[in-house]
Parts: sequence; structure tokens; C-alpha cells
Amino acid sequence: MADRTASVTWKGSLMDGWGTIERVGSGAFGPLDVTWASRAEDPDGRTSPEELIAAAHAACFSMALSHGLAQAGTPPERLETSATVTFVPGTGITKIALTVRGSVPGIDEAAFIEAAQSAKENCPVSKALAAVPEITLDAGLA
Repeated sequence: MADRTASVTWKGSLMDGWGTIERVGSGAFGPLDVTWASRAEDPDGRTSPEELIAAAHAACFSMALSHGLAQAGTPPERLETSATVTFVPGTGITKIALTVRGSVPGIDEAAFIEAAQSAKENCPVSKALAAVPEITLDAGLA
């Protein structure tokens, strides 16, 4: 079991206020500024919860896909993954689009797409985000 932590300070109202992701338990990053505008308008150098979700989802998916490919005897040389999280004010997160291109010796396109689909369905972050109405996947070999 592993617990991961983050600490945030928020000052002011939602629309006019601002926050700071002060630190994460690992010390890997922080402080990071966050505002409503960075979430729903122009980021202007600040992050948003959705951007952090996109990073977490892309990383988790890549780890799951790498593991699945290695378990099948075809470890990847390289996976390039991006995640785009769509946030609609008043509604919430409506879509996540995952895109992955892989360099994987000894595998054909169909097997890669199948492995990517399994990773999308089974990575822990995908499971945590199961309430998102639409999660798409565009997978292919580089």
C-alpha cells in the first residue's frame, strides 16, 4: 500500500481567488499556481486540476501499457502518450482523449491497439475516472 499526498492553499472566491499547490509528498514539484481562469480560460502560466489529471492519466496509462506489452513478451522501446482532459464549466470533465504512439519490436498494429485498449480500461487512473462520460483512445505504432 502507498499513500500519496498533496497540499493546497486557496485564497478568495472561486472566480477572483487563487490557489497554490504548495507541495507534494515526494517533493517532485511545487509550488504551482492554480486559478479559475487557468481552469476555464487562459492558463497564463498556471495549472489546473484537469491538467494534473491529464498528466496522471497519461503516465498511468503508459505504465500499464508498458507492463502489458512486456508481459506479452514485446516490451516497448518507447511510448509517447498524451492525454487531453475537456472541462466544461458548470458540467465538469466531459471527455478524456488518450493518444499513444509506440515503438515496439515484434508486434503488429492490431496487437498494439489491443494492448493499448486493455491498458486504457485497466490502469488505476482510468478506473478512478470511470465517471467521465467519454474516454477515447487513438493508438498506433510509430
